[in-house]
Amino acid sequence: MCRVCGCDDVAHDHGHPHGRRISLETDLLAKNDRLAEALRAKLEHDRVVALNLIGAPGAGKTTLLEHTIRALAPIPMMVIEGDQATDHDARRIAATGTPVVQVNTGTGCHLDATMIERGLGALRPHGGSLLFVENVGNLVCPALFDLGERAKIVVMSVTEGEDKPLKYPHVFRAATAMVLTKVDLVPHLDIDPERIAEHAYQINPSLRVFPVSATRDQGMAEWCGWLRAQIGEPS
Repeated sequence: MCRVCGCDDVAHDHGHPHGRRISLETDLLAKNDRLAEALRAKLEHDRVVALNLIGAPGAGKTTLLEHTIRALAPIPMMVIEGDQATDHDARRIAATGTPVVQVNTGTGCHLDATMIERGLGALRPHGGSLLFVENVGNLVCPALFDLGERAKIVVMSVTEGEDKPLKYPHVFRAATAMVLTKVDLVPHLDIDPERIAEHAYQINPSLRVFPVSATRDQGMAEWCGWLRAQIGEPS
């Protein structure tokens, strides 16, 4: 998606002088990064741990969040839900009793720092809380935009194929952890989870990998233990 005019074709020029378009894109990213740094400083001061969940549509981000929230209770948590349209995911999160704000981006393919600032204004998180940001379903654009988060978390389903980390390296390189979801389906697939992890480590050797099946409570203890450590709680 073009970050200048908002259309879906990044290769177009629409009459924009090439150099000016690059300058506008650079200015946009720089402005976003400045706000993201200010948000990061505020969140750290307020002792709020923000985690940016990035994954393709259908990776299982919302299901993972639902089960994570229930497993971590009574730790204070809140969610900013990003999607192009509808509040379906926000309603699922609200059903857990967790404060949630829906951000609809329209044709936009990612959340940005301005949207997070508005979400924080509505949620008003307090010290010692976890803030989950479920980004728009996409492995490309969300990786480019800093939201002021403590860490980016890639959420990837085993059904997506073994080569996904190699095809979308930037997001895996920028991430601190990967949650490999739906591992209960592995016996029915021609997929090797260890091969997925191996490809992810090729891109980012320090990546933490958590194979889970949220619906079967498989691997959730390790994932939730890592989350507890982020806010300084014993795992």
